[in-house]
Amino acid sequence: MSETLHKAHTYEAIHGGQIPPHQRPAFHLTPYVGWMNDPNGFSFYQGEYHLFYQYYPYDTNWGPMHWGHAVSRDLLHWTFRPVALAPDTDYDSVGCFSGSALELPDGRHLIMYTGVHRETDADGVTRDIQTQCLAVGDGMNYEKYPHNPVLTEKDLPQGGSRFDFRDPKLWQEKDGTYRCVIGNRPADGSGSILRFRSEDGFHWQADGILAENQNQYGKMWECPDYFSLDGKQVLMVSPQDMLSSGLEFHHGNGTLCLIGHEDPDGGQLCREQVQAIDYGLDFYAPQTVLAPDGRRIMVAWMQNWDGLGERSPEHLAWFGQMTLPRELTVQDGRLFQRPIRELDGLRGPCQFCGSLHVDGELPLEQVHGRTLDLTLSFAPQPGAPLYQSLSVDVACDQMYRTTLRYDPNTSVLTLDRSHSGTRRDVAHVRSCKVRDQGGPLKLRLILDRYSLEVFVNDGEQALSCTLYTPAEADGVCIRTQGVLSAHVEAYPLLP
Repeated sequence: MSETLHKAHTYEAIHGGQIPPHQRPAFHLTPYVGWMNDPNGFSFYQGEYHLFYQYYPYDTNWGPMHWGHAVSRDLLHWTFRPVALAPDTDYDSVGCFSGSALELPDGRHLIMYTGVHRETDADGVTRDIQTQCLAVGDGMNYEKYPHNPVLTEKDLPQGGSRFDFRDPKLWQEKDGTYRCVIGNRPADGSGSILRFRSEDGFHWQADGILAENQNQYGKMWECPDYFSLDGKQVLMVSPQDMLSSGLEFHHGNGTLCLIGHEDPDGGQLCREQVQAIDYGLDFYAPQTVLAPDGRRIMVAWMQNWDGLGERSPEHLAWFGQMTLPRELTVQDGRLFQRPIRELDGLRGPCQFCGSLHVDGELPLEQVHGRTLDLTLSFAPQPGAPLYQSLSVDVACDQMYRTTLRYDPNTSVLTLDRSHSGTRRDVAHVRSCKVRDQGGPLKLRLILDRYSLEVFVNDGEQALSCTLYTPAEADGVCIRTQGVLSAHVEAYPLLP
């Protein structure tokens, strides 16, 4: 074990154990201590889900990237394991960036990641160089491959950048061979997704280009994930420097999903649908795993590079958390996402289940909590004019609230955390267009101490955001202009 890795093990063992459980989310993964960003190596290995993550244990700000590590049997209760990777070799001295993992036929756990090192050219300009590297382990301890790096600038197509070549997503084909996709910046300055193949998982060669951005959706495409789902091919990417496009794509760092089929001749992805993955404020770098029961499950970093100023005023000893794992399907050519079904097992006794007539302001006196599973189904009142607006406040009291607003005339849903207790001027409002059903709307809201995730119309859209509202603000209130019917089903979620 290197001195750098030993130092990280020692530090997190001392400081991670000092964080009280109530200062973490109840069922969302946070770093053991310090900083977390992208999920890495999301895999099922020897009977457990393994989730690694970009990690800097020594501070709650980004630093030289390590790989944190946690395991779970239900994707809700996580056990921390020691740091898996540290920046301790010449080829990853600047950081062990994002990657993926799978189980080899001989029972070993194979990690593929981006190693970053620094070079100074003849003109004295220093740049970070990105290559692809391997490590092998047993679920607890990992050793870097002695022949790293396994993919370098010599494996790039003409014009490909060695400065932006990162985030390999690895899988095994049915014939036993291995594939991966990796993000790269081509000569046009935007992004492309490269394909590579291997017979054994250790010796790799180029296998063409899966998709090219051509400056249509932002610039560099980070953190690709590629898989088959419900008869379609799905490519997820996280573009940098997006320009907003109506209510579908927001500016800055975003995420998008390309759904289609592969060209049988060239192997490129032929797009049939392009959509945002999450329409909220905090969501980036999603990664998926194929569960043993056949479900495709996704998790993402519930944060955004442009919103890092939104932090707890209590100065928590951790920063960054993962989303609730979500089950993915493709329906009518569109990506749907729903909370994993294991979440139902955390439900306590029902707080309230019934139908209500709403006209004006209606506090839900029986519904409260900051670990809460709340489903609200709204419909116009028969025989009455269409209501003009609908709002739902959660994590609320007389001072604080986070609000969902819906305009049935435009079918626009807005998430607004402006009054959630934030002390920084970052984005706090985001809207999306939902399917027009003439007034009906179904929302499933999942609250977990420091976050809110919203699933619209059984998963047709999702909106995620972090919250640092004081725990005492735990009420729920519905407000309308006009009359409507609401069916409410509320359960506390028990850690």
